Amino acid sequence: MRLITYAHPLGARPGAVIASVGGDRVLELSPELCHGASTVVEIVADASALAAAKAAVAAATEETAALPLLADVKLLPPVRPGKIICLGYNYRGHVRAGEDPTAGDPEYPDVFVKTPNVLASATDPVVLAAATRDVDYEGEIALVIGTRAREVPLESAMDYVAGYALFNDVSDRHWQGRTSQWELGKCFDGFGPLGPTLVTADEIADPHDLLVEVLREGVVTVSQSTSTMIFPMAYVVHYLSTVMTLEPGDVISTGSPQKLPEALAAYRRLEHGDSVTVRVAGLGELTTTFIDPPAADSPASDSPEENHDS
Repeated sequence: MRLITYAHPLGARPGAVIASVGGDRVLELSPELCHGASTVVEIVADASALAAAKAAVAAATEETAALPLLADVKLLPPVRPGKIICLGYNYRGHVRAGEDPTAGDPEYPDVFVKTPNVLASATDPVVLAAATRDVDYEGEIALVIGTRAREVPLESAMDYVAGYALFNDVSDRHWQGRTSQWELGKCFDGFGPLGPTLVTADEIADPHDLLVEVLREGVVTVSQSTSTMIFPMAYVVHYLSTVMTLEPGDVISTGSPQKLPEALAAYRRLEHGDSVTVRVAGLGELTTTFIDPPAADSPASDSPEENHDS
């Protein structure tokens, strides 16, 4: 299933996207349909609610004309995670500036967090706050936890994953490079577009056989398979769960591939009106537009720094 959260006059509603000849439609997954579950997180965290949602989708597939079009609803982030955990340099060939991309793999994952204020929906523009200096994009696949996970074995780690979403780990390289800790460069408001849907795990036969592509203004700037991840998704869930309890709805973004050589050579910071699309077959597309803050001009800044990665 493709699950969404969307705006409704009475508050956020969970829904499922149903393919239709006239365009994708939205089936509201009400508590009455889903054994009392009222959010996407509650649905994926409860086996009976999830089964009921699947049954409701199957029953609605034949008669979709009365359902609202996906294009007509206001999307919200599919989940509201308690934690957003991210990985840096998790694809082979993506290394810190100045390091040898052919060197051996690191011993441990490079883990950092993004704070809840970064969360944005698939339709929200990212506002380039006045303090930003050198904003960059990173297209990634995010895991959404469905079952509470603490010290889980590697062999069963993916059983705790409800599904997948697309994530843009928007970053300000100037702020990121100010200190050894990256968080200020990673945690401007809205620097974490997530969505457009949560694709349930059963829809993806092999998450390590997906092509991650990123397009800037329609030009492909990233194209690399998840088969080249250094730390596979199961290992990441296992590893993180040895330190922290992962709760339903938590998001783990699995890292971004290196930009293509021509994209690196032509690097420029994101500016007003720029758009970036993260694209993965089976997970859809996440397109984000970047805009200046309303009624405010960004101050003049120095030349962007040369650290265009994470």
